[in-house]
Amino acid sequence: MKSAMLALGRLKTGQMNKTEAAYEAHLRLRQIAGEVVWYKFEPFKLRLADNTFYSPDFGVMLSDGVIECHEVKGFWQDDARVKIKVAAEQHPFRFIAVKALPKKSGGGWEVETF
Repeated sequence: MKSAMLALGRLKTGQMNKTEAAYEAHLRLRQIAGEVVWYKFEPFKLRLADNTFYSPDFGVMLSDGVIECHEVKGFWQDDARVKIKVAAEQHPFRFIAVKALPKKSGGGWEVETF
C-alpha cells in the first residue's frame, strides 16, 4: 500500500500543479490591485553550490520594485527548506514560501519569509 504523503511524480518543467495554478490566480488579483507589477512561473535558476540549484516557483516584482522569489508548497520536505534558506543567504532577493490554507479554515495563504 502506498503512503498518501508520497508525490505522484514531478510535472514537466513549466507545468503548474493545482496549488501553483491557484497561487498564480492570487498573484493575478494582486497585479490587478496594483500590488504586483510582474510575475512569472519558474523564471530562473539560482546556483547554490556545484551541481546544486534552486528554482523558485514564481519570480515576483512588487510595485515598489522589490523582487521576490515565491515558493508554493503543499507540505515541506527538509531538502526544500534547506535550499530556500541557503538561497536567501546567498542572493539579494526576498524569499517567500506560501502554503494553501484549507477552505474549512477560511482559505487563503500561510506566508513564511526567509
